[in-house]
Amino acid sequence: MYDLVIIGAGAAGITAAIYAAGAGLGFTVLEQDGIGGGQIVSAHSVRNYPGFGQIGGLELSEKLLCHAKSLGAEVRYFSVSDIEDCGDHKNILSGDGENVTAKAVLLATGAVPKKLGVPGEKEFLGKGVSYCATCDGSFFQDRKVAVVGGGDAAAEDVIYLSRICNSVMLIHRSQSFRAENSRIELIKGLENATVRLDAQVKEILGSNSVTGLRVSENGTEKEIPVDGVFVAVGIRPVTDYAKNLPLIKKDGFIVADEDCKTNIPGVFAAGDIRTKSLRQFLSAASDGANAVRSVQEYLNENGS
Repeated sequence: MYDLVIIGAGAAGITAAIYAAGAGLGFTVLEQDGIGGGQIVSAHSVRNYPGFGQIGGLELSEKLLCHAKSLGAEVRYFSVSDIEDCGDHKNILSGDGENVTAKAVLLATGAVPKKLGVPGEKEFLGKGVSYCATCDGSFFQDRKVAVVGGGDAAAEDVIYLSRICNSVMLIHRSQSFRAENSRIELIKGLENATVRLDAQVKEILGSNSVTGLRVSENGTEKEIPVDGVFVAVGIRPVTDYAKNLPLIKKDGFIVADEDCKTNIPGVFAAGDIRTKSLRQFLSAASDGANAVRSVQEYLNENGS
């Protein structure tokens, strides 16, 4: 039986592995694709991770994985299908019937952005299409961009990008916003921001990179030139495998504070999967460290 099983090999999971190795815990890391790295792998470049200046997302992920493995961390292919809470231990099951048992489990499978599902979205990912304004906004300094969405996240992206970009266009398919009115009023007061309502993106255009959008607005289709598009239509936490655990959730995210403790003793949540205000590679890594500290406390309190 392991002291700790870490599910997910992104920033939170691998940082947890580094700290678990340093704490001398018996642990393993389970990753459904057998490689790991998380969402950062698809990032063309990262500029906000301390100590690296500018680095490719894949390279940064590989460095983190190599660091963990150099300390003896094991990352194994394992597609989790269910978790059983047996009180003093947890059973982690895979679809092929394999079973792993641990005294504690850390859920670190992150969240995935919801997609528009339009032509060009996948093709231009990292070439003008982004799901993170704070990650990629600096690449569009003094350029023209669009933000697609109508919630608080989309509104915050417009406000943030207005300080960097030449112009920002907010595109929303409805006549009303889900975002707080104060944010919308702020956007309307920005000199370099515009709002298009009843507008739906039909296609993202480009050749080597994004050059524009094909938009249906009030029933009329038109092409709008932009250098980049930030999709902010929501994110979905990856929690399907834990559906049988009675975890407290908010909007689908597992309720856990900075200590990463959930309502179930011995079950912890770190990274984008938990309730938090900032979902970034760095904040996920911080969660991984905090989670192991909480795991150690849990094991000590339970005589392990």
